Amino acid sequence: MSKVSGRHSKHESAYLPIHQHKAQLIEAVKESDFLVVTGETGSGKTTQLPQFLYHAGFGQNGKIGITVPRRLAAITVAQRVADEMRCVLGKQVGYQVRFDDYTSQDTVVKYMTDGCLLREILADPHLSHYNVIILDEVHERSLNSDILLGLLKKNFSDRGQSSTGRSVPLKVVIMSATMETDKLSAFLGDCRVLTIPGRTFPVTCTFGSAVGPKDTQSTAYVKEVVKLAFDVHTSETAGDILVFLTGQTEIEQACDQLFKKAESIDYRYDVQDQTVEGLLILPLYGSMASDQQKAIFQPPPDGIRKCVMATNIAATSLTINGIKYIIDSGFVKQLRHNSNVGMDILEVVPISKSEAHQRAGRAGRTSAGKCFRVYSKGFWEQSMPEYTLPEIQRTSLTAVVLTLKCLGVHDVIRFPYLDPPEERFILDALKQLYQFDAIDRRGRVTQLGELMVEFPLQPGLTRALLKAAELGCQDMLLPVAAMLSVENIFIRPGGTDKQKEADEKHRALNSSLNDFATLLGVFQSCKSSERPSAWCKDNWVHWRALKSAFSVETQLRDILHRLQQKNHFPVETFVGSRTDMFRQCLCSGYFTNVARRSVGKTFCTMDGRGSMVHIHPSSALFEKEAKANWVIFHDVLVTSRVYMRTVCPIRYEWVKDLLPKLHEVDVYDLSNVAREEVTNEEITKWEKREAAKRQAEISAENVMKKLEKRNDETSVNEARARYIQRKLQRQQSKAP
Repeated sequence: MSKVSGRHSKHESAYLPIHQHKAQLIEAVKESDFLVVTGETGSGKTTQLPQFLYHAGFGQNGKIGITVPRRLAAITVAQRVADEMRCVLGKQVGYQVRFDDYTSQDTVVKYMTDGCLLREILADPHLSHYNVIILDEVHERSLNSDILLGLLKKNFSDRGQSSTGRSVPLKVVIMSATMETDKLSAFLGDCRVLTIPGRTFPVTCTFGSAVGPKDTQSTAYVKEVVKLAFDVHTSETAGDILVFLTGQTEIEQACDQLFKKAESIDYRYDVQDQTVEGLLILPLYGSMASDQQKAIFQPPPDGIRKCVMATNIAATSLTINGIKYIIDSGFVKQLRHNSNVGMDILEVVPISKSEAHQRAGRAGRTSAGKCFRVYSKGFWEQSMPEYTLPEIQRTSLTAVVLTLKCLGVHDVIRFPYLDPPEERFILDALKQLYQFDAIDRRGRVTQLGELMVEFPLQPGLTRALLKAAELGCQDMLLPVAAMLSVENIFIRPGGTDKQKEADEKHRALNSSLNDFATLLGVFQSCKSSERPSAWCKDNWVHWRALKSAFSVETQLRDILHRLQQKNHFPVETFVGSRTDMFRQCLCSGYFTNVARRSVGKTFCTMDGRGSMVHIHPSSALFEKEAKANWVIFHDVLVTSRVYMRTVCPIRYEWVKDLLPKLHEVDVYDLSNVAREEVTNEEITKWEKREAAKRQAEISAENVMKKLEKRNDETSVNEARARYIQRKLQRQQSKAP
């Protein structure tokens, strides 16, 4: 109950387990620059510790900043704490998440995502506006949390160094539910560890048989989850249900299926507990609107059982009161680097055993509970790892390496990582930054790199947006960048008739064979409509997603406007149509994602891997592949095939000068750059190699020109005339 929305009294909070340790915690923070606090989710760490420190006077010399990995948690917890402190959200208590800042000059207790704090360190490496930094939910091992851990250790663990640029030393508290505390304490110089006991009741866990060790790629668990939820509703005593699934689309499908089942029963005869008179089904995923979130945390009406269908967000960052039954699918959607296509891809994978324990624990918060696992004991033993693999060891590090470089951390291999990533991931990141001209051959950040790091977007999209700004057509790219920053905008309804209607509406929105242009068109049409929400409903588009995109576009525009005031912001002119300019801007950021049509409907990527890819059925180019020989794409979906999504046809001449950059430098050429050990001798060698390559290219070009000259029509006719003339001369010389 420690992290819920709605009105809460101080009286309720006083019963949380953490209150027994209030004096000990305040004293420990006073005495230690670094402190590790561990305890069960629900002990009150996230909501109560910042309040303890605020009332103890820690907010007088600076803010108390609390980071969490997920935006929904930052918003919800800030609201809860503002309620408890009886203040307006955005005053003493506020929050900041990507594209949404709800703070003011009065804010002392600030909740934020770990990515937001990382961006603040870029502007203020000494965190001079903060007195205390609390990193929460560190056990989730998000990429930004791990980088923050390393930066805080590097910048503030040395007393002399940490006071530079500050009036008082920064206090750092690391909070975790299940993290190996000995490892964390050792990493932070054997700092003190405090353990807060949770308040849990026994939970009975039962394994199912629907998912076994061979079913890691199967989606059969969705149907089984719905069946189990229905069985619990009809046969178990009163109490709310929390179901764990992997993503928005899956959750919405499961909600529809369960609703149909629940509507078909007669509560007088089909439900065992006669006090249960109805079922309220609610989805929960990260990008939901705040008004929808509130319903999840409110108690249901009398006689109504609540069933929340959630992603992994409900396992750690949020607590929902009244949950007595858990249904665990055993899967989670996780970002992983796919070496076959060289990109980060959201994949559905088995959860770890530690995650399974976290999920089950949600049923034992207010009374004894039950956890129904869809998967078998064999799946648990053979398919589920002990702990979740840290994000830093499984995803692209391009944005992180650029951030570190901009912070002056040039030796990115020997940076203090809690769990170091593979060296090849770091080298791949450097290679991509070099290809985007964000760093030079010595690994130094360029002017372009300094501009790129300001945007909370993936580097390719940032590069395309900056190119558009150089050419003065940012109004075309800003909406596209915003649309690509929110969840899927198109609704896929259940039922054949509705699907057919939605498909027709979506086809009508595809005015060109360019999916990026479709996103721009949807954004503009909705925004210019007199009733945007009705326009979305008519066109089977998520109004919530469009509303988020409007907000994101405004904030991206503000960032860009600020950067354009700088003296060195580049300006270029373009000769040609706006359509071509739009597509060429996209090429400047997506030339790493170029594919050429191979045979029929198959394309081949040009990044050196030569992966065979197909156009996704949702694209305007699907079944029209013959109209595009060269394309760029935003991302890929890997199933039995590799599908390109958000696709745009291009001309080869737009990327022919960019494609050689994909092969210009080998990753291992950059290994010394990663360690800041590049020498003048290495630079000279590299320059000689490049000069030799260029000479070879010039020679090859000359040969081709000669061949072309030889083979053009005039040359052929001239050669034919010379041949005939020689033949006549020979004949004449032989004549008597």
